[in-house]
Amino acid sequence: MFELKVETDFAAAHQLKMVGEKCENLHGHNWKIEVCVAGEELNHAGVLMDFGELKVYVREIMGTLDHKFLNELDYFNDEVPPSSENIARYVARSLQDKVRAPGVKVARVTAWESKNACATYFC
Repeated sequence: MFELKVETDFAAAHQLKMVGEKCENLHGHNWKIEVCVAGEELNHAGVLMDFGELKVYVREIMGTLDHKFLNELDYFNDEVPPSSENIARYVARSLQDKVRAPGVKVARVTAWESKNACATYFC
């Protein structure tokens, strides 16, 4: 099994309900996102997939989140609040829709909301 990892970041605001006083207030984070894709076989060039292609996809997804109030995005709602867990899932599902390299799947996405707190979505 081979795995590629790309790291990026975005800044956004969100507001969570019923998780405690501080997080119920409108606030923001500078999220760090780690994206991992995996596959069993390398292609004819000896790579799982082109890093440049993966970075383009990740950049496109970050563009949907960066400098936004996440509660206002269509994906997030009362049942799917913009928590770090759901942000990681959103990125993973959005990326899987874009990756077309044969045999390559999104393995996991980690969303760091601070230097010592993160949530990971395993696909």
